[in-house]
Amino acid sequence: MPEEIVLNIKTVSILVFIGAFLLTYTIIPKIIGVVEYKKLMDNPNKRSSHFKITPTLGGVAFYCTLIMSFFFLEKWDVNTSISIIPGLTILFIVGLKDDLVVLSPMSKLVAQIIAVAFVLSNESMLISGLNGFMGIDEISSLIAYPMSAFLMITVINAYNLIDGIDGLAAIVGITISLIYGLIFYFTGVYFFSLLCVVIIAILLAFLRFNLSAKRKIFMGDTGSLVIGFLISILTIRFLALTPQRLEELPFYLENVPLIAISILIVPLFDTVRVFAIRLLKKKSPFSPDRNHTHHILIDLGLTHRTASVLIGLFNLVFVALFIILGSTSSNIAMTFFMLVSVLFLVYLFYRMDFSFSNLKRKILFKRKVNSIKENLSSKKGKQTKKVNY
Repeated sequence: MPEEIVLNIKTVSILVFIGAFLLTYTIIPKIIGVVEYKKLMDNPNKRSSHFKITPTLGGVAFYCTLIMSFFFLEKWDVNTSISIIPGLTILFIVGLKDDLVVLSPMSKLVAQIIAVAFVLSNESMLISGLNGFMGIDEISSLIAYPMSAFLMITVINAYNLIDGIDGLAAIVGITISLIYGLIFYFTGVYFFSLLCVVIIAILLAFLRFNLSAKRKIFMGDTGSLVIGFLISILTIRFLALTPQRLEELPFYLENVPLIAISILIVPLFDTVRVFAIRLLKKKSPFSPDRNHTHHILIDLGLTHRTASVLIGLFNLVFVALFIILGSTSSNIAMTFFMLVSVLFLVYLFYRMDFSFSNLKRKILFKRKVNSIKENLSSKKGKQTKKVNY
């Protein structure tokens, strides 16, 4: 890697970060003002973790900053920029409409398929092989297209589902982008490394307002669909890297798919767990509820900020562990360890949810008993007053 290119990319990264951060930080207060003036607020309901009406549409700032950023990033890979922007625009419009007028899951799915099709029109974004994972090297185009599309749609929706408490989606998005940014930097894929820098800058600026008590705003579906779409693109680009580029990374090539799963462990685990619970209850997997992992942590008494930071730290530690194991273990051993880890997490959150349910029942029972006692004592008091009179 030529030294002057490395110095150039570092300078560009700093400038891009500052520009994206300042632009997002400037736009968000304007959006808050317009949303409050037009009363386009998010009203809390029985599933909500917030109790006040709050401005939404923070994703509008994301889209504006991203479009401006692509103007400067396109010289690093103009073909990829052209294939991303149409899909990004489609999901921005769909997310905006869903925040204002709720759309059906099928409508959003159709929009996601169209957006993904634009990206996959660029052959460099196709997953053409698994580098020996489970003995699979090359993948035919008949399988590569649907597999890549399915993966992207899964990641988009998984990220969308974790946007349930303050700070969580932003912190997880920053964590994922930081890891992918380092991977693309060391493999020399600078366009995506810079794109990760832009995402981190946007989410850091948004986090300042999302965690604020006075100037709070949610990213809404407008933001979660846009960021989820970009994370899905980063994922398939990572899986589509050539063996020559992957040799720069500190783990075996055959472990790349497992490393990708570890990077996305938070949204993927939460989605699989929630969908499984809904199906076991004979409900639609898309029906809303409060069974998400972040809801369990909040119900156990953690604040939004604490729960979000803990989940983000878990994501970082999980990835670090798998990168270390991936440099010494075969993909069979790694797969076994992944399954054991997931089963342990399932059991852990089951016990936490069970403990909270029992605690909640006890609290409700005590409240009911106290209410009955108060009613009885008040009736006795009335009877005594009548006798004395």
